[in-house]
Amino acid sequence: MTRVLEIVDRRLGDRCCDPTARPSRSHAEAEAAAIDFDQLAHPVRLQLLDVLARNEGRVCVCDLEAAVPVKQPTVSHHLRLLREAGLVESEKVGQWVYYRIRRDAARALRDRVQQVLRAFA
Repeated sequence: MTRVLEIVDRRLGDRCCDPTARPSRSHAEAEAAAIDFDQLAHPVRLQLLDVLARNEGRVCVCDLEAAVPVKQPTVSHHLRLLREAGLVESEKVGQWVYYRIRRDAARALRDRVQQVLRAFA
């Protein structure tokens, strides 16, 4: 919905600002949304989530490393961020670490992001 602002002759001391030009979200709500977007704001994290979402069960960390165009320390960094965000979980079996997506957390993140984006459309 587009608003047309009407230009009116104002007297000295009158406010020129539209008092309704305020955010619909509080600062805390905007910070929470920014954290959600930040979790997705890197191409490697998006690729890792894509691999995990398409492969049910668990994926070995060596397969995740082979799937993205960065070195092992960078993959580990992004996997750590995804674990801290609660989007993936890991399980160590012997010397290997297997990852799986937490679909409930991914759905909740999707719903929160969609809600924010709907307000902009």
